[in-house]
Amino acid sequence: MDLATGAMGSLLLKLGGLLTDEYKLQAGVKEDVQYLKRELTSMYAALRKVGDVPRDELDVQVKLWADDVRDLSYRMEDTIDKFLVRVEGSKAPAAAKPHKLKRLMKKMGDLFSKGKTRHEIADEVKDIKARVQEAADRRDRYKVNDVVASPAGSATVDPRLLALYKDRKELVGIDDSLNELTKMLSDGDDDASKQLKMLSIAGFGGLGKTTLAKAVYDKIQGQFDYGAFVPVGRNPSRVKLLNDVLFGINKQMYPGLDERQLIDELRAVLKNKRYFIVIDDIWDKETWGIIKCAFVDNNCGSKIITTTRILEVATATGEVYMLKPLSPELSAELFNTRLFGGKGKCSYGQPTEAYDKILHRCGGIPLAITTMASLLVGKPVESWSKVYNSIGLGNEDNKDVDIMRKILLFSYYDLPCHLRTCLLYLSIYPEDHMIEKDSLIWKWVAEGFVQQEAKVGLSETGERYFNELINKSMIQPVESPLHDGIIIGCRVHDMVLDMINLIAKEENFVILLDRYQQDTSLDSNVRRLAVGRRHNPLVSTCMHQVRSFNATCLDEFVPPLSCFQVLRVLALEGDILSKHNSNCLENIGKLVHLRYLGLGKMVDVLELPKEIGDLKFLEILDLGCDTLEELPQSVCQLSQLKCLRFDGTRARVPDWIGNLTSLEELLLGCVNQPSNFVNELGKLTELRKLRISEHLRLNNAILVKAWAESLAKLQKIQVLDIHRVYFDM
Repeated sequence: MDLATGAMGSLLLKLGGLLTDEYKLQAGVKEDVQYLKRELTSMYAALRKVGDVPRDELDVQVKLWADDVRDLSYRMEDTIDKFLVRVEGSKAPAAAKPHKLKRLMKKMGDLFSKGKTRHEIADEVKDIKARVQEAADRRDRYKVNDVVASPAGSATVDPRLLALYKDRKELVGIDDSLNELTKMLSDGDDDASKQLKMLSIAGFGGLGKTTLAKAVYDKIQGQFDYGAFVPVGRNPSRVKLLNDVLFGINKQMYPGLDERQLIDELRAVLKNKRYFIVIDDIWDKETWGIIKCAFVDNNCGSKIITTTRILEVATATGEVYMLKPLSPELSAELFNTRLFGGKGKCSYGQPTEAYDKILHRCGGIPLAITTMASLLVGKPVESWSKVYNSIGLGNEDNKDVDIMRKILLFSYYDLPCHLRTCLLYLSIYPEDHMIEKDSLIWKWVAEGFVQQEAKVGLSETGERYFNELINKSMIQPVESPLHDGIIIGCRVHDMVLDMINLIAKEENFVILLDRYQQDTSLDSNVRRLAVGRRHNPLVSTCMHQVRSFNATCLDEFVPPLSCFQVLRVLALEGDILSKHNSNCLENIGKLVHLRYLGLGKMVDVLELPKEIGDLKFLEILDLGCDTLEELPQSVCQLSQLKCLRFDGTRARVPDWIGNLTSLEELLLGCVNQPSNFVNELGKLTELRKLRISEHLRLNNAILVKAWAESLAKLQKIQVLDIHRVYFDM
């Protein structure tokens, strides 16, 4: 599942399952399902094409069509899943097995032979078929494939070109980086060999990589025989790129030559020359690998600088210079220079509260600072708070905002579809929030964003997605305060958060309700709802279609769980007042579609209702609340549970933990009855990660032997993280 296609991917798999002979569909219904699968497969391809084009470059009718088809895919999947739940019934299977969907579909075959159910699914399929036919007609009328084949924005001017022609006097906070980079380039110049020096400037979009590289180029290019500064960008023509390098060196173009011929020409030109070349904004290693072939290491002390947002590409170049955000002092200097014409010319005297909040929001990103300042030029200081509260990409008709937006969107649309979806999901969190990595990955799994790969666990695949977003500078890693180099979470820069909030809202991917968005009414097609601190209660009348409910800060406004009908993710993680927590899980057993249940540390829940055992599809139980001491016996019925995180300070490990044989990840606190736990552990043969955050005491030789035998049975274990093990013998 991804943003561009809604639930279409998983829906097609389920429709394919319905078409096998064992399900005994009526002939007419089977023909209808075959028609749906054919049409939806075509629409799936069209949606993926639409998703690769920036939304503001699409025809209005195409946008409306894509939105309607995505919404239709959700409705269809909800319909099928309701039948799956009915087939599952009230009893749990004896043991969890892989490919459970196929087993459930087989059970559906018996159900379809009954008259009432057969007529119900026939009616549902006919209604869906009518909607799909209408959507297919509109696709052909609007010529969707033709529209997306030639996006309107393909010829727009690259906004980063402006950085190449900035006056040196406009550059603020660049001197230290300029000196450091110059020194790195000059290291080794005294050696007799004078080998080719290659260095990459890496960092987030808008951080000033192009500006810094151009400043270095302008400073030292006179020391070289040849020089060239060549912008690249996304999806470059390698022939054009090689021609641009040649033109920068000798002001000549070589039309008609292919890549190999241009590389040979470059090598001949550079053979005995000292050269300095900057390749600005490389997006993939393949492009760099081709261009690199053209640069001769001729022991003349030549230099090459590349810039990139992607760490993997930077390391492929050679030495890496990670460009950091500006310090608070330099941020203020740049802000004042743009706003008042000088670093010390704050015309309002002492900085205001809004002034400090705006600089904090910019996070030391030069592009963000100059953009914010441009919004405030000419505005009275009294209006700054209003601007701060309402600022978001697309909210202001301002040239600088538009430039920043385009720069950020370059990175966003460079991501594959599944990573765009995972990134947009971060819009459920408030700004400056530290997002815990493992919980986030399991939410992605529960939402269906993580694609199953052979012999690889879902959490491992999700962690790769997480690392790719870091690699592409879309999120900022947060390391463990206790262990350097171990990443435990991430933060999202406020400017990126603004961008993904805007896209998520436009695409109806996530609706965020907080104190700035006080509307109490919801559209009937809201699928994911994130709620922060509010002053108005939430209405529950339009929750029946909500698939994901995330609350990071609620008072008494938690809607009753009985109003949700297709909820898959329920995360109550923030400052939810204790006096209202006692009944926040009332009717939890009715959430039969639930895949993820998360309770954060601030949630004051003393016990889980025994009805939690009715959640047959639950895959993740993430219990961070410190007040919870034990799990109800009914949890052992959750045969599809893949992740159990139960590490509160009072948490007691249940004796029956070995019943959860589908577990892939287990996070516990203190193991107070090690003998039971050690014996139960060996039953969890699917386990890939075991973390015990407190101590494990093994006080006799028999227990130590049982511990070793249980570990030997965990053939898939990859992470074994225990704070401390005591051997008392």
